[in-house]
Amino acid sequence: MASSSTIEGLEAAIYAIKYHKPPVETLSLYKLSEISEISGFYDTDRSLNINIPELRKKDDSFFELLQALNECEALKSLDFNRLRWSLPEVNELCSAIMRSPTLRRASFQQCNLGSDGVKLIAEMLKTNDFVKELNFSDCGIGPSGSSAIASALKINESLEEVQIWEDSIGSRGAEEMAKMIEVNSRLRFLTILDMQSITAYPLVSAALGRNRNLELHVWNKESKAKHAKVVELIPLNKVLRIYRIDTSGCYRIVCALVRNTTVENLDISGNHVNSKCAQELRRVLEQNRTLTHLNMSNTSMSDKGVYCIAAALFTNKSLQSLQLERNSFGGEGIEHLLCPLSRFKPGQAQANTSLKSLSIGGPQNKMGGSGVNALVQMISSNQSLLKFSVNDDESMSAADFIKILKALQRNTALKALIFKGCKGVAGDAVLEAIMDVLQVNIWLEEIDLSGTPLQASGKADHVHQRLRQNSSAEPQANLLRDMPKIVPKSVRVFLCGQEFAGKTTLCNSLLQTYARAKIPTVDQIKTFANPLEPIGRTQGIKIKVVEDDDTRISIWDLAGQHEFLAFHDLMFPGQGSPSFFLIICSLFRKPENREPKNNQEIEEDLVYWLRFVVSNSRRAESLLPHVTVVFTHIDKSSESSEMYLSAVQCVYRLRDRFTGFVELCSTIYSVDARSSGSVNKVARHVQQITRTILERVPKIYQVCDDLRILLSRWKSENNKPVMRWEEFGELCQIKVPSLRTQRYDDPSKVEERRRAVASSLHKAGEVIYFQELDFIIVNCEWFCEEVLGRLVRLSSKSQSTSDSQQSGFTTRKELEVILRESLQSSVPGFGPKIFDNVHPSDLVRIMLKLELCYEQDPGKSDSKLFIPAILEEGRNKPQKWQLDVSDCIYAGRHLECDDSNHTFLTPGFFPKLQVHLHNRILGSGNRQSATYKLEKHLISIIINGIEIRVELGGKMGYYIDVLACSSQDYNETLKVMHHLVIQSIQRLCASSAGCQGVILIEGILRPQCAEQLIPPRYRKNQFIFIEHLKQELLSVPAESMYNYQHTWNAIVDGRSVILGSGFDYSRDLLSEDDFRDVLQRRYHDLYRLAVELDVPSANDIPSSQPSLEDEEEDGSVSPTVSGIAKGVEKVLQRLKIIEQDLKDIKQEIQGLRYYEHSLLMELHRKMDNLVNFSVQLEERKVPHMFYFTRDDGNLTKRLVTDIVSGMTALQLHLLCEYRREMHVVDGQPGINLMKVDNRTVQSLVPYVNGLMKMLTFALKVGAHVVAGMGEMVPDLSREVAKLAESSFMFGRVAHQIEQTRSRGINDRSRDINYRPLDLNQFRTAQQWLVDFLKTQKCISGKAIAEKFGLWRVRYTDDGQIAWVCNRHKEYGSRIYEVIEIPID
Repeated sequence: MASSSTIEGLEAAIYAIKYHKPPVETLSLYKLSEISEISGFYDTDRSLNINIPELRKKDDSFFELLQALNECEALKSLDFNRLRWSLPEVNELCSAIMRSPTLRRASFQQCNLGSDGVKLIAEMLKTNDFVKELNFSDCGIGPSGSSAIASALKINESLEEVQIWEDSIGSRGAEEMAKMIEVNSRLRFLTILDMQSITAYPLVSAALGRNRNLELHVWNKESKAKHAKVVELIPLNKVLRIYRIDTSGCYRIVCALVRNTTVENLDISGNHVNSKCAQELRRVLEQNRTLTHLNMSNTSMSDKGVYCIAAALFTNKSLQSLQLERNSFGGEGIEHLLCPLSRFKPGQAQANTSLKSLSIGGPQNKMGGSGVNALVQMISSNQSLLKFSVNDDESMSAADFIKILKALQRNTALKALIFKGCKGVAGDAVLEAIMDVLQVNIWLEEIDLSGTPLQASGKADHVHQRLRQNSSAEPQANLLRDMPKIVPKSVRVFLCGQEFAGKTTLCNSLLQTYARAKIPTVDQIKTFANPLEPIGRTQGIKIKVVEDDDTRISIWDLAGQHEFLAFHDLMFPGQGSPSFFLIICSLFRKPENREPKNNQEIEEDLVYWLRFVVSNSRRAESLLPHVTVVFTHIDKSSESSEMYLSAVQCVYRLRDRFTGFVELCSTIYSVDARSSGSVNKVARHVQQITRTILERVPKIYQVCDDLRILLSRWKSENNKPVMRWEEFGELCQIKVPSLRTQRYDDPSKVEERRRAVASSLHKAGEVIYFQELDFIIVNCEWFCEEVLGRLVRLSSKSQSTSDSQQSGFTTRKELEVILRESLQSSVPGFGPKIFDNVHPSDLVRIMLKLELCYEQDPGKSDSKLFIPAILEEGRNKPQKWQLDVSDCIYAGRHLECDDSNHTFLTPGFFPKLQVHLHNRILGSGNRQSATYKLEKHLISIIINGIEIRVELGGKMGYYIDVLACSSQDYNETLKVMHHLVIQSIQRLCASSAGCQGVILIEGILRPQCAEQLIPPRYRKNQFIFIEHLKQELLSVPAESMYNYQHTWNAIVDGRSVILGSGFDYSRDLLSEDDFRDVLQRRYHDLYRLAVELDVPSANDIPSSQPSLEDEEEDGSVSPTVSGIAKGVEKVLQRLKIIEQDLKDIKQEIQGLRYYEHSLLMELHRKMDNLVNFSVQLEERKVPHMFYFTRDDGNLTKRLVTDIVSGMTALQLHLLCEYRREMHVVDGQPGINLMKVDNRTVQSLVPYVNGLMKMLTFALKVGAHVVAGMGEMVPDLSREVAKLAESSFMFGRVAHQIEQTRSRGINDRSRDINYRPLDLNQFRTAQQWLVDFLKTQKCISGKAIAEKFGLWRVRYTDDGQIAWVCNRHKEYGSRIYEVIEIPID
């Protein structure tokens, strides 16, 4: 039944209760003073509301209604609101409830039951067995009434929820309730709002002591309109939070926790904990076995209190998290606290190993020397703590933090380190210490530097980028931790060099040299290839193995042809892997002639491979890659020739250049690679370096070395390049005891160990294995030379075949044929048995896993495969955006190696990125909404109306440009670019599959370069790093930050200009988050300076608005635009006095002007502050926002947007200044201004030009201000066009205006000479208004109300004063937002 269905009179109400169909389930009876007889209406078909008259003493209507409840068949809920009860009526209600077995809930609100009435209800509850919920609110229960309810609940077995609001049950009532809780185990929910917080003590103690599954909430009523929670106990989450309680109550509750088993999380932060309470907490921690989280922040805990907590940690085995920040203990307390978490000598056991998270710090903490030493000892020796936090510390210096960070290099357990708000985390020395830690400690996953000077300076970004590299640490290491380790016995030697350098010839000569020295030589492929075959150009990677005593030396000959460079990254050694590099460089261009290379060519060859090694190696000073340079074809020259000597000098220069990046051997070798005698010295050098490397690298698990030997034997015996996972399991079961499944072992755990060992062998370069595959490639050379080599040769063959192959596509069938041929050619003389172990489709799967290719249509058997590495350079086609949408916006980002002199993006990175982005974008459910196209050095993506181009650029590829053309908002476009593309590039680069030694720094590309698709060779210098742009913004005065312009140089090619010089606003280049970050840094500098100079902050300045005269006399700083400006001048004067002491922050003084522009960040905030701009005497006796109109001859008014001398017949109007809804007052008479003189023009022009532009802007974007002024704007489009030059435009709205402007105006030039509004001129306009109103005798509140229809009000929240219209005055008063100030 609809709510409009009503009932009138007693009989209708009784009939509705008894006979309505469907039966009434919810019945509400309440008093409505305006009615004289009973009436009601239906909320729903089963819900009935009945209004009871206030005067009903002369009849028995209420009794009859209560009696009717007996015949309500389905009644479930009863609500009584604002009813007066007599004891007979309460008695009748109890009888009715007992005769309603379906009733589950009863609620009384503002009913004067009194303690006697509640006692009658309590007696009923003793025998009631069906009511589940009972609520009382402001019913005058009192201590005796609550005692009666408690007595009833001791007997009642059905009631589950009781709520008592707005009643004071007192300590006696609380004690009786506590006794009830000790007996009643069925109550599930209890809420009490009392006048005193003491009510909570016995209730919580009883619930904890008896381990009740009772959700308990206790509130305290501080004032008429303000409630505060005292305590909450939530058994479902196993949480107890104590919000505000005195020490005695805290002690009582803590005592009850000793034997409690329901609470795991205890939060007593913000309460005072004295020594007595701390003693009891010690007993809790020593005996309680369920408490896992304890928050004691801001509890005024002294050293004595910490002694108790520390003593308990020696025996506690359950606590996992402890928060103690913002307390008062010092260095001695820190020493005691960290003692159970530290080890002080080798072999000593750590007393507490259960605690995983510890937080300390705070402004009141004084670490001292002893505290810092204790921190260093704990961090260097602790083996269990996963998260350690020092928050808001002001006592430790940068040197102290450096000590802590150095100790962290020896910690292998900590995952998260928090230094939030610590002032000592500042300077390059601390940053260097953090970077050193991350180079050594790969277990750290998080370092939080928010609120530190290091974060404010923007240098923390380097830390975050380094952390991404740590994310690739081995997750399987824990599975092998208990296994023995040994010194590695296998080392890899990589022969690097360009084509025709003589690498293969040198490799064979080395093998012959070792053979003559009676070192047994093992050909990696043995029967797979004929060792006497003629030497040709290397295809892929060749691997030869030499056994030197118990050491295995594998020589990896990397093909130098350009088409093979993209595959070199695949087998690059991981961090700590025993390996070194021989860079082979020919002194001649080709071996068949004597045309020598010049110095530049030799240097380019060497630099490429040195940068290749550095780019693929994680930076760690403790273990730098070892590199030796070998010059070949010395037989065509001599070591005394000028050519050779200049080449040696080149190596020495490069040795200095790459110091700290590689360990470049000081000995330079020159050989004739065909002569074994000439190669002897290189062979001896290889043996010496092998022994040195094996001593330096970390130890390996013995099981890995055992399996290496077993797999080598298996490969030789079976002549198979691939082992199925089942065969690997059988080998482990038979030959490796530590990987054998015993009778009582968990098979899944053993399987995990086997996979962890296989992964370790993969990272060591012994095998190729991925957990998702069911086989292992044990012959790496077969895969690297035959498989990858044939893929490269596929590229040359494809040029004479179909267009699809030219674009990098090949069919799965064609690829399987190539792989089948590689199997057959690699195993001459073998029949089809080899295909029992490996199928070409298996190799396709591993290529997909290595991200060498991707499927065009995943899941389809006939899907084409795309191999980016075989793409050929395309012709120089004219480039254009494919997105055909009008009014596009353009954006560009530039990712560049942070050290392009030593690193670059290797040739294999971009092809892998092409596959990686494809899998990320089209593999994430966007296949229907995204298109993806590739060229040799280009990725083109169209998704959700945004076209993105990813282009590789630079010599040797040291940067990537990401360009976008979008029909969406600028910030939304940047978010898509970052989320889908830039983050993927950075993560891939930091991963083990990318370039681990490269850190990519993000810059902003010139938008016109993205719009016009300027070729990479021209735009390589048309960018600025984001951090540099931020620093530029921070270096300019605050009033210039918003309008700061970054200037671009012209692009010139010879005499032709490709793109002229120009500039863009920084706010249009930075994302919204980046611009806010700049403002946050400026505010941080401002705050520090304000503290240093003892300048009151904006929060401390009173909200009253002083007059100009008062402001000058008392020297205070008003929280307004003019006040802040004056405050800046005062601070500048004070700064001159202490200039010697503050030279390092001289530029930061400009940060005070941030307050000015923070007012401009949001339109309503700007309007509100302009409204409260103080220029008149105290209490703002006149309005501030005014405008002028003039008649246009058609009985209509036009807004005056410009003031010139000689204008006549103007009318002055004032705006209603109501917050968030400033508007024109209808029917406002205004005051006539007969003529505009020069003084008026000088006073009003800045105000009119600035304010009118802002109002026009608000109208254009549809903001809810100046309503009713739209029809008075003579040329709205022209004003919006001007608005793009206004200082009032900022952030997202500025971009919206720029879009609107660009649709109608093609000229992108901006007014360079524009200057923002002068605050003094703005104040002059306000003073002009005061003087004008005085001349018109309209300075009193009564006169302003008559002339302008405005009344003066005060806001209740902050006390600010505004002039509002009558409508808003009444509305604001009704919702208690404003208070009218009496008219003077």
